[in-house]
Amino acid sequence: MTPETSTPAWHAWTPARHQLAEGARWAGRGLLFVDLLQGDLYRMGEAADESPEPLVRLHMPLGAVAPVRDDRSGKWIAAAGDGIALVDTRGTVHWLARPARRADRAMRMNDGACDPSGRFWAGSMEIHAAVGAGSLYRTDPDGTVHEVLDGLTVPNGPAFTADGRLMYLADSARGIITRHAVTPGTGRLGEPEPFARFAPEEGRPDGMTVDDDQNLWVALWGGGRLLCLGPDGTRLRSVDVPASHPTSVAFGRGLMFVTTARHRLPRPGAIDGAVLARATDVTAPPALSYGPLGRR
Repeated sequence: MTPETSTPAWHAWTPARHQLAEGARWAGRGLLFVDLLQGDLYRMGEAADESPEPLVRLHMPLGAVAPVRDDRSGKWIAAAGDGIALVDTRGTVHWLARPARRADRAMRMNDGACDPSGRFWAGSMEIHAAVGAGSLYRTDPDGTVHEVLDGLTVPNGPAFTADGRLMYLADSARGIITRHAVTPGTGRLGEPEPFARFAPEEGRPDGMTVDDDQNLWVALWGGGRLLCLGPDGTRLRSVDVPASHPTSVAFGRGLMFVTTARHRLPRPGAIDGAVLARATDVTAPPALSYGPLGRR
């Protein structure tokens, strides 16, 4: 494994320090990310130190968003509150389903992403991370929502290969990443295969993305670094981050972006909670969109 601890240097891409910045995605004109606990969606342009543009304020937890395919009105599909919704810049929320709403537990949605077939996948968790209380849901392009996995604790990701035939899913609390075969035509999910496991002192696998070489990048919460894993699970590169809790990683315009958190840090450092960036030779596809393929 190749460590990268010197150059190029990281710098704060945003002046703000967020409690729990998450869900970094490069999408067209800039970087999308959320402040999960505040329920805010932001977009950053291509210049550092600008204040991020607030796009949506939901006043409920917002785990992740994906663009809606061919939509020009500023609409996203979101893992928000206790369900899956279409949201827009006016703060309008159109619920597709609220599968995490339960009378016996306080639940919320967490991370999510689209696959190449236009489906949106997102996980749920109990707010205090009760073991096995979470699930993974698949939202099909027709708006129907299906539970596809249960027994999860803190699901993060998922991340998909370019052909959509493999999905990586982290259960952060358990320190594991599993890999699942996906049938592109139906979204049917195969049985989990162990892919990577992390000792507690290494940090917990959090947000992930697959680059153009089909390597998996994962942010290690509590580990202060990113790790690049080859398709066979080999640890290829390690990149130190000057923040204790990196939460997600994205690539765009020759830059590597990392969201970070101040959440659960008794004494946050000056850089904790910022969105960070540094130059990189790694490239990755932009954020995938939700909706039927070929729709006009």
